[in-house]
Amino acid sequence: MKNNDAEYIAKRCYELAEAKKAEDLVWLDLRGESSVCDFFVIGSGLSEPHLKALADHIETELRKERIHPKGVDGFPSSQWIILDYVDVLVHIFLKEKRKFYGLEQLWGTTKRIK
Repeated sequence: MKNNDAEYIAKRCYELAEAKKAEDLVWLDLRGESSVCDFFVIGSGLSEPHLKALADHIETELRKERIHPKGVDGFPSSQWIILDYVDVLVHIFLKEKRKFYGLEQLWGTTKRIK
């Protein structure tokens, strides 16, 4: 797969989040269901510093592969960080914030890859 392929980017984001001990990782395939993006990778951090470490690790490692986010939104104190790789959105939450927004429930009919 090419480095700019959405499925490859989603897989790498999942693997990198897993390597930094993100909890309750989910990889959703939104192709055909969303005009916004093709994949969501959703994970939880244990603390605000953990959220930052997860986001930094994903961004740093992908930059080594010349994959750059279109944008990064949120910050640890907001308890939700989003990394935007155009066709892949990575959502990293603290557990309480993740439960409040319930993205998995909103996209409940979507194919879950992992």
